[in-house]
Amino acid sequence: QIVDLDTKRNQNREGLRALQKDLSLSEDVMVCFGNMFIKMPHLQTKEMIEKDQDHLDKEIEKLRKQLKVKVNRLFEAQGKPELKGFNLNPLNQDELKALKIILKG
Repeated sequence: QIVDLDTKRNQNREGLRALQKDLSLSEDVMVCFGNMFIKMPHLQTKEMIEKDQDHLDKEIEKLRKQLKVKVNRLFEAQGKPELKGFNLNPLNQDELKALKIILKG
């Protein structure tokens, strides 16, 4: 399921990139919905894809968090120790800047 959502996210990214390359904002663009093409305004299409992209990002993140719990449960059922470093989270922008300042000074 994560792979399918990631594939759709990549397709959305390709679509957004194609819209950014197209400089004529006044023209309508053709959008594919399933097996049907619809002509839509450029800006409305871009906003719609960006909203879909945000939704996909949130859904993928939710599934990845659930996956971590399921993997831990599986290891526990098999009698194996919990994976070390599996629950790590990346640093956000502010934390990364603070770390760089500490390391420089």
